[in-house]
Amino acid sequence: MCQKTFRARRATMMQGLRKPSDVMMIVVTLLAYGCPIQAMVHAFEVDERTVASWRDRAGKQCEKVHHHLIEQGTLDLVHVQADEIRVKGRSMIAWMGLSMMVSTRLWLGGVVSLTRDTALADRMMRQVRACSQAACALLVCTDGWAAYPNSIKRAFRDKVKETVGRGRASLRVWPQLCIATVIKRTEKKRVVEVTRRMTLGVLEQASRLLQASQGGTALNTAFIERLNGTMRERLAALTRKCRHAARRLEALSSGMYLIGCTYNLCWPHHELSKAMHRGFACTPAMASGLTNPIWRVGEVLTYKVAPAPWVEPKRRGRPRTRPTLDPNVPKRPRGRPRKLPLPDPTLSQLPRGRSRKLA
Repeated sequence: MCQKTFRARRATMMQGLRKPSDVMMIVVTLLAYGCPIQAMVHAFEVDERTVASWRDRAGKQCEKVHHHLIEQGTLDLVHVQADEIRVKGRSMIAWMGLSMMVSTRLWLGGVVSLTRDTALADRMMRQVRACSQAACALLVCTDGWAAYPNSIKRAFRDKVKETVGRGRASLRVWPQLCIATVIKRTEKKRVVEVTRRMTLGVLEQASRLLQASQGGTALNTAFIERLNGTMRERLAALTRKCRHAARRLEALSSGMYLIGCTYNLCWPHHELSKAMHRGFACTPAMASGLTNPIWRVGEVLTYKVAPAPWVEPKRRGRPRTRPTLDPNVPKRPRGRPRKLPLPDPTLSQLPRGRSRKLA
């Protein structure tokens, strides 16, 4: 026990802020629904930089909650879809990669980057791997981007020791991993042809996983495309033609985590709430077995994540050869030993110099 006192806002989004909690909750809720910052500046008479700061704080808090609840390696994903969104900002073009679990519509994570390269796909697939159970049957459906297959194979592989004795373990891809690619060809903004092919695995196994996840009768990326539409609807910076385009990647990342976390925990999903699925108001996190009630936005923003356990830092340099000294034994004095003994402090000291003669 530290035996110290601290405020209730400690380690939450509202730490160090003096504004009333109700005002901040309303502002963040409106941001999660896609309300532009300029509208809240006029509605609540706060500065634009204040609202942007609250958004960034809420995004960091939602990121911590997402890592603590979702990325724990306990989900049987069965069917995953991944896609990326092209974001047009001010003097920049960014890319936002998203992934989701089809059976429960759970958002698994996202990555924001200035370039659409292999690093973007690797980071996104590592997030999916952090949510999944080990070596389970999994179907991953993506579009025709060439970086996806190798990134998926690098993420979903484990070390296997094939020889006895000394030697390095080899990395083997999960045996029940299936990778499907769906390519759409459009003419005049209409889809005229859809090409489906298996990059890894067989079609029979992929069909069984597709049926188990209730993800349709054919290979598709329809569910992640609907999630992309939800992101564009609720994140104001993703609107195609707008006056509030993003300037910083940090703003896009915080907005993405704010909307993704509230989508998982706070908003009941329309399809999951139907009688054919659950029959009651249900969020993707509830359908995945991660939470029981529907969370409020205030509960997400005030949720306290326990810090990581302290790990003793690794000692650098050569190991110690001499035994450690006992702290109870007095240390040996350094330097040369004294030739004369120390004077007794109880005796009065003689005056220095010559004595004066009295006249």
